[in-house]
Amino acid sequence: MRHHFPVNPLPPAIFAGFMQTGLGQTEIAILFEKLKKLFFDTDDDAARHGFDTDSLQVAEAALMFHVIAADGIVTEDEKATLSTRVSRHFGLSKAEAAELVAAAREADNEAVDLYRFTSTLKRELDYDARLELIASLWEMVYADGVVHELEDNIVWRVAELLDVSSRDRMEMKQRIRRDGETS
Repeated sequence: MRHHFPVNPLPPAIFAGFMQTGLGQTEIAILFEKLKKLFFDTDDDAARHGFDTDSLQVAEAALMFHVIAADGIVTEDEKATLSTRVSRHFGLSKAEAAELVAAAREADNEAVDLYRFTSTLKRELDYDARLELIASLWEMVYADGVVHELEDNIVWRVAELLDVSSRDRMEMKQRIRRDGETS
């Protein structure tokens, strides 16, 4: 009976080193496949939550999450504000909003910079929709009642990347602050 072994995926020198461990060719191939999957698996965490990682929803929610996490502390008030905002803005149920927030958190954690999100949003959203996103970011800044300079700076950078004018950004900041004081 002939056994079929997986094709050796390792260069000969590395394979020889593994052979010295006492593992057989099959075990080495399985180990290598697991390592490859660990480091190179393209299954995205956000996709596991039912959201395409390149979607506008994930991009917007990831920026919102980035703002609330900027000071290093994500409070329950901030989480609730984020969940309520994405639910209301995208017409999602509470469970769908929770999935989107989880996908956004993972996308934000994986992102190297803000451009990953803002480039898509700038291309796909008109000016009014981008301005509405800036309003959402200001809501996140004021969610815990404390305006941290990092949060403020992120909104400024995102507005610049989205080509939202400084005047409109500041007017939106004042409007959200006034709305928060009256509620």
